[in-house]
Amino acid sequence: MTDSAIDPATCSQPRFSGSQLLIKLLERQGITHVSGVPGGANLPIYDALTDSSIKHVLARHEQGAGFIAQGMARVSGKAQVCLASSGPGVSNLITAVADARLDSVPLISITGQVSQDMIGTDAFQEIDTFGLMLPITKHNWMLRSAEELLEVIPLAFEIALSGRPGPVSIDIPKDVQNQLIEVECLPEPGRRQANPVFDRQQVESMLERIWSARRPLLMIGGGIVYAGAAESLVQFAECLDLPAVQTFMGLGILPDGHPLSLGMLGMHGAPYTNLVLEECDLVIGLGVRFDDRATGKVAEFCPQAEIIHVDIDHSEIDKIMRPAISIRADVGEVLQAAIGILEPVSRPIWRRRVEQLKANHPLMLDGEDELFRPYGAIKAVASILDDSVSITTDVGQHQMWVAQAYPFRRAGQWVSSGGLGTMGFGLPAAIGMALAQPERKVVCFSGDGSFLMNIQELATSAEHDLDIKIVILNNRHLGLVRQQQSLFYARNLSAVEFQQNVDYALTARAMGMKGIDLGVSDNPLAELESALMEHGPCVIDLPISETEMVFPMVAPGGANREMIHGESA
Repeated sequence: MTDSAIDPATCSQPRFSGSQLLIKLLERQGITHVSGVPGGANLPIYDALTDSSIKHVLARHEQGAGFIAQGMARVSGKAQVCLASSGPGVSNLITAVADARLDSVPLISITGQVSQDMIGTDAFQEIDTFGLMLPITKHNWMLRSAEELLEVIPLAFEIALSGRPGPVSIDIPKDVQNQLIEVECLPEPGRRQANPVFDRQQVESMLERIWSARRPLLMIGGGIVYAGAAESLVQFAECLDLPAVQTFMGLGILPDGHPLSLGMLGMHGAPYTNLVLEECDLVIGLGVRFDDRATGKVAEFCPQAEIIHVDIDHSEIDKIMRPAISIRADVGEVLQAAIGILEPVSRPIWRRRVEQLKANHPLMLDGEDELFRPYGAIKAVASILDDSVSITTDVGQHQMWVAQAYPFRRAGQWVSSGGLGTMGFGLPAAIGMALAQPERKVVCFSGDGSFLMNIQELATSAEHDLDIKIVILNNRHLGLVRQQQSLFYARNLSAVEFQQNVDYALTARAMGMKGIDLGVSDNPLAELESALMEHGPCVIDLPISETEMVFPMVAPGGANREMIHGESA
């Protein structure tokens, strides 16, 4: 890791403190922004940042800092860094790290720790960062000397980016941050390792199964996005005439309106999508992990189908489904290998059956022409903006409405918290997305419940004058909890209504940005268009009824075919 073949200019200062060395190594990794919150145990790192080209984004909460870094990582595909101090700084950050682990986001968490002679004494703000991070990271370290940084920092980036991406944690005691050491030469930056080698005959076997199948179906997920393989996927699907369902994380890989796209499957998928799954005889899972929200009751998922599974993470193979063929490899490389030997196929009978199911069991977007109803609000936003916009959400009903109804037309256009389902994700993630891609407008759809979780990051957005629009579908309730209580708990509505309403437009203005309330507007559609099109951060409060529900819905633990359809309640 300490290859000496580097620019001698980088070694012009041979004596570094641990913190100075850390920042120098982050610069060598190409880091341009870090998000974080300073505290006593990481102040030496912040002192070293003052002489750095790296720009610091001061979050208002460590969880926000983690999600800001996530937002940058998710749209850039590069590992990003967040900083926190010890004790509550670490415990506040943990949710963002866990979220990154489940959604395969390359995140470098760097935290301060009390000095080594104080560890184990219950010192002020001491916490077992190593132990807490262990189950939610790919790897983690607690450093014992500044020299270790020369190996650990490049290795951390290598591990975060290699194979299935994910977070790593580096805990640095304060005495290590202050330790002075002589450095003769800096190591090469850490890079993504080569992907696992796979047997090309497995690809031929996969294609033979596909060619011989009568009713094959693609199931495509976020692994396609991480592999940068969306174009290859489209070519593969078109050549083999394969209808495709998309997981929540895979939305946008096949553009909305593409004749092979069947939209999202699973708990809130379209009726025809889940019914196609019942009839297919082969499922080709590419970059998916067969999450329970996609499969429903596993024993009854695709009852007539064999499974082919391609994924880079060996732990996902055979974990939930038992595939007839499995290939542990980068899905982009598998697709490229397949494209080289493809023989075009046409499946007119199967395609007609799919279209018949689509016509007879459509996804009903009730109220899509009404601004103050969920689908209508989402469609209105989409009609105003072009495909260059990036979309993120918080977690709840609004998230599923957007997943169902927004016309995603490019891979990476959609960013949301999938595996952990973290309320409070949307606003700070939008900040990171805007920092990483300042040329793109970012729209964050939120619900009032989720938005309140990290509302303090409005000030961060205003501080950086980012082109972020937060559309709050405001029903004054925890909407998805209310829906489940209505459907599965005999309408016993418990702890779901906010008795104290918040003036979100006024709150936005108090934090230094524009805020509008469409509920009191004389011309709400025109005001929405104006707010979306102008540059800069803005909160758009859009009231909806608390009785709105997201349908269809598969009850937790139910089979995908057992979809619940219903009216508002």
